[in-house]
Amino acid sequence: MEEEYIYHPLENIEDVDLFYEAVERQHLTKAISDERPYTYWTIELYDQKNGIRGGGGLGILAADTRRVAEKLGIPFVLITPFYPYETRQVIKDGQVFDEYLPVDYHDFGFRKVDTVVIKCCGDICKLDVIEKKFNHTRILAITEPNFRELYADASGSDHRLYQEVSLGFGGYVALKLIGLKPAIIQLNEVATFFAALARLDELVRNGMDFYEAVVYTRKHTLYTNHTLVQAAEAEFSYEQFERYVFPNLKSKAVKRWLSEKFEDGRIKLSSITIEIAELKSGVSKLHARVANYHDVAGNKVKFRAITNGIDMDTWVLPEIMRYYHDTEVLDDVNLPTINYAERLESLTVEDIVRCKNRGREVLNETLRNRPDHHGKILNFSEDDFIFDFKRRFVDYKRPDLPFRDIMRLRSILEERGAHYILTGRVHTGDQRMSGILADILRRVEADDYLREHVHYIADYDENLAYALSVGSNAAVNVPIVGLEACGTSWMKDVANFNVLISTHDGGVADGSVNSYLNVGGSDESEELNMLYQRMEEAISIWQNDFDLEAAIRSQLIEFLPVISGTRMLRDYLDFLFPV
Repeated sequence: MEEEYIYHPLENIEDVDLFYEAVERQHLTKAISDERPYTYWTIELYDQKNGIRGGGGLGILAADTRRVAEKLGIPFVLITPFYPYETRQVIKDGQVFDEYLPVDYHDFGFRKVDTVVIKCCGDICKLDVIEKKFNHTRILAITEPNFRELYADASGSDHRLYQEVSLGFGGYVALKLIGLKPAIIQLNEVATFFAALARLDELVRNGMDFYEAVVYTRKHTLYTNHTLVQAAEAEFSYEQFERYVFPNLKSKAVKRWLSEKFEDGRIKLSSITIEIAELKSGVSKLHARVANYHDVAGNKVKFRAITNGIDMDTWVLPEIMRYYHDTEVLDDVNLPTINYAERLESLTVEDIVRCKNRGREVLNETLRNRPDHHGKILNFSEDDFIFDFKRRFVDYKRPDLPFRDIMRLRSILEERGAHYILTGRVHTGDQRMSGILADILRRVEADDYLREHVHYIADYDENLAYALSVGSNAAVNVPIVGLEACGTSWMKDVANFNVLISTHDGGVADGSVNSYLNVGGSDESEELNMLYQRMEEAISIWQNDFDLEAAIRSQLIEFLPVISGTRMLRDYLDFLFPV
């Protein structure tokens, strides 16, 4: 018997009443349990310890969130693809090149659970389900030999759609295969939309009224937007959906509902993700305010601000964590204590220097296997002053800003004998940023002093990020204001006693401009001049014990509550399951 199609677009008061009647009739999950865990869907996971290497902050945040959930004993399943190839970047003759290396999930402690199938282009596609279990959490992954690497092809390509459909439909079946039902589905960026669509389809084909199924799915789905620069934004054609998406839907009602979302034969995943998720969050206070999305009625969508955080046990030098715990700055789950600000009064320059000297040892150990762009093995003394830029190499983060006035940069570095370490992954195929990097290196090469004091290190990864966080003196973070959603690299710098030089953007804007070395100005020329002034000031701070104590203490007082991953997960739980 064919299913009857009923569609309510919520255009009048009667429809609104029906909406609330459906909510009242339908029992909604209000608790997390081992059988109904928190499910976290991400197209990218960056967790080298567990054998999955992503592309940037989205993947690192996913790994941190799972680790924090494990420590808090929260039933949590992270669902992601396992890509059979990793991208590594090398630099030759000033140009960045990608290398693709095969990886095997067996080498990282994953076990195969079973195989699931999806339908694409008239064929049956078999997907291996693999998992790695921990005490309270697990990584559940979908993979197959032809998956290729993370972010293969353009965002609107057939292969990218295939990867996303595999994660959504395949991952949802995999979750059921191991006997679990999601208490909540957290969609991290629009690439994970198909997980919620799979749930909607299952509810309807199992007999739930379509309208109630929409309500139920919306009530149990959180969409988290992670970027104001929509590199992750995807747009697909109706014809692509006919080949990759519609064959995996059993319900005619769901197919019709989805079909009606196309405009001129195309669909943006952001528009439909907003509609299928009642709960929406941005990843900093500023991001939640300025995220510019609208629903089908044209109304601006409201996002709850839940600022990202880091797993401090992973990213903070053990000696610094020991200080935080011994002085009761942080409690046993790494939340700032009630009187943490007072406790930080005990922080002395001796504590800072001792920890940073140990961090310098860690940095040198890492750099033994990470030569700079000249092939030189770097080794820094405790007295060397190091600036670093360690972020994705994209234009809005402005990695080239300090190099706009090459002689001014030389003057600053030469006065103190300082070094500048530049690192960050250039997106595959980003010819513009590859060209900017090559131009920076050419100008550095042409200057006899900078040639010895500016170092680019290719293939930026977790290990290098950690080493620079614990071993540098000052971090440069200068995104164009209004374009950084949150960022977490700066959080690692603050926690590890680095002086932060930053524009007031992303998660940094959660705090006061007076708590760090702010880079501001009415235009880019003023910002550039301010950046150089702040770099000079950072050097001066490290030369004065009183100023160093004050600067590090000010940053920690302002930002420790912001950067805590425990705080982040607690905020999510309070939002999803209000008392």
